[in-house]
Amino acid sequence: MYDPIKATLMNPDWITAHGGLFLVAFIIFAETGLLVGFFLPGDSLLFISGVVIAGSSKVHFPTENHIVNLIFWIILITIAAIIGNFVGYWFGKKTGPLLFERQDTWLIKKKHIHQAHEFYEKKGGGAVIFARFLPIVRTFAPIVAGVVKMDAKKFAFYNVLGAIAWVTSLIVLGFVLGENVWVKEHLEVIIIGLVLITTAPVLLKMIFGKKKATDIV
Repeated sequence: MYDPIKATLMNPDWITAHGGLFLVAFIIFAETGLLVGFFLPGDSLLFISGVVIAGSSKVHFPTENHIVNLIFWIILITIAAIIGNFVGYWFGKKTGPLLFERQDTWLIKKKHIHQAHEFYEKKGGGAVIFARFLPIVRTFAPIVAGVVKMDAKKFAFYNVLGAIAWVTSLIVLGFVLGENVWVKEHLEVIIIGLVLITTAPVLLKMIFGKKKATDIV
């Protein structure tokens, strides 16, 4: 289904004209720190950011040097991702079991929280890192970490490590490929591929999870 919001956010020219990479930093914060951000395309947006930074006529802040700009924006967006997860952790720690007991709403669905909880139990502290690369899960994983009262120092360590790995890998990938002619001409195909790769684990879990539950019944 065509999503006009995601389609707009995937347009490098639109991003440049509407707040540039500061907008990207806010969106990354929202996706990892606010419940309303679970639908945002963080992976694809980070890749697009790398493409934007690589463009010779698009980004001249803070300097004219592309490498310096790359490092600057990676640091800034990484900080936004780190703060976002801390906000999610704080929210989960404060609300606790209420999230599991309340009825589903258009914003908060228990299946998302249970999905993140199960993922967290299997992977332990590493879930905070792995969740960065999984849509929806990355929004709820820090909340679940707060709900189960994960040690704050341990959470902080995995939070920082995961944010650095996630943001750096995707932005650098976009930056390296950003000036490639084929990439420019097939950007939509690449974005679709990123979406499929990052959502596949979640979709497979949902499909086979349901199948397993049906077999048991």
